[in-house]
Amino acid sequence: MRFWDSSALVPLLVDEPKTRLALDLYRADPEVVAWWATPVECVSAIGRLERGGRLELPAATESLARLNELVQAWHEVLPSERIRETAWRLLRTHDLRAADALQLSAALHACDNRPAVLDFVCLDARLGAAARREGFVLVDA
Repeated sequence: MRFWDSSALVPLLVDEPKTRLALDLYRADPEVVAWWATPVECVSAIGRLERGGRLELPAATESLARLNELVQAWHEVLPSERIRETAWRLLRTHDLRAADALQLSAALHACDNRPAVLDFVCLDARLGAAARREGFVLVDA
């Protein structure tokens, strides 16, 4: 079981340079833990690619269907006061955007604040650095 940030999930949904590596990681351990808002971040990425002309409508529709399949199968960390409070601390400690602080807070909650027991799959350098500093083993797809 691994915590997957949206930056690492997007290559599972659309063809990108890191898609093959992300697929290999997923196939090796398909038990995904993800934050409650991750689907929104993934839809945002797909929409940007579509609006930017890098993804045609049929491919975008297929990507959204794959996302829905993933969401149905993964373990989702739901919002809570504890996650919000931890995100506040993370924002004061690390150079993170709000959504990334919530992602990292959700990962900490998923492992009961024992980051060494849950690998963190991430392609975002800033979030990855913060996850490492919090004690996670970072898996770079």
